[in-house]
Amino acid sequence: MKNRFFLVLFFTSFLSFTQITVTGTVSEKNNPLEGAAVYFNNTMVGTTTDSNGKFSIQIKEGKYELIVSYLGYKKIIYNLNTSTYKKPLGFSLEEENNMLNEIVIKKTVYDDDWKYNLTRFKREFIGTTAIAKECKILNPEVLHFDFSAKNNVLVAYARKPLEIMHKRLGYKITYDLEQFIINKNSVTYLGYSRYKNLKGSKRKQRKWNAKRLETYNGSFFHFYQSLLKNTTYKDGFLIHQFKRVKNPERPSEKKIKNARELVRLNRSKINFFTEIDNPKTPLDSALVVLKKAKMPKFKDYLYKSKVPANEIIITKKGVSYLSFDNNISVVYTNELEEEGYILRNQFSKLREALPQTSSIIPLKSATEIDENGTLVSPLDVFYEGYWSYEKFANSLPLDYVPIK
Repeated sequence: MKNRFFLVLFFTSFLSFTQITVTGTVSEKNNPLEGAAVYFNNTMVGTTTDSNGKFSIQIKEGKYELIVSYLGYKKIIYNLNTSTYKKPLGFSLEEENNMLNEIVIKKTVYDDDWKYNLTRFKREFIGTTAIAKECKILNPEVLHFDFSAKNNVLVAYARKPLEIMHKRLGYKITYDLEQFIINKNSVTYLGYSRYKNLKGSKRKQRKWNAKRLETYNGSFFHFYQSLLKNTTYKDGFLIHQFKRVKNPERPSEKKIKNARELVRLNRSKINFFTEIDNPKTPLDSALVVLKKAKMPKFKDYLYKSKVPANEIIITKKGVSYLSFDNNISVVYTNELEEEGYILRNQFSKLREALPQTSSIIPLKSATEIDENGTLVSPLDVFYEGYWSYEKFANSLPLDYVPIK
């Protein structure tokens, strides 16, 4: 994301955080396991166990997912709250059931269908933003795809963690894909990632730092942190509340289904280029119904502008929750849309760029936000608009601290 004005004029030093040391052991059937990966999900903090199966990691205070993994063993996801942490931790790994992997390996054929599905996967996972062009999957061959033409659903599996090189942001990322589904017009994916800085000259590091800040500005990560600090307006975010209702002008699904059947039975008698203003026959009415079927299913009605942060986020017993009625629209006024976003649809025409606008559609009445500004259950909300355009390539580690 670009905001050269703020990038040039304002500077902020690193914030200081209280660090704690997390220690523990990893074993298998009471035998210490050397070389097991132990890391905090979506951060740059991680290590491997020594010859005695021991590990030690420093992390700032907060709530995290501690991941313990070793090839051939079931992964452990441990929810760690530093305020209640008691050391040392002990983890015992169990052997993985390899049946799924064996099936995936046997079925994977790297044909044209696989290549087409890989293109879809990269488009919906990595993304198509300007920054995504330098974000590459180094081992795509570990991916296996199942496509259901009947339901129009694509599911992706990964036999091993994805290795991702992000040259624009200066990261090497290991991503353990747990779930990836393209279901008609929606995409959901879930996984565990570990970031490492790439090595480079001071000039490269300055470029990476600048690009990371541009990526952070206007992101939902930035927005949630602004909510926690109650600085949304100052940081360039405007919040509007809207209600989504069924479009009364669009026919019901039953009427559309009946109209399609009638048209199918009389296809040879129909001139599809004739404009029908006043339908006189059941067939005319069916054609009008099918024309109206192209209307959107829902209409959005904005009913409250410039909503303050304290009406979007609530705190109970020291825990913050994203909680609001209906849906919210978030406008980031400090940055305009990319051309790729404007032309993202097949029939889109180039227009003047507008401030980046996203929508948050809640799937639950309230979802927890941790101290870092991330949703504890990210699948509790659905993003539309600009944030749905920005995908994994526009992600940053949780322990990223903006340097302005």
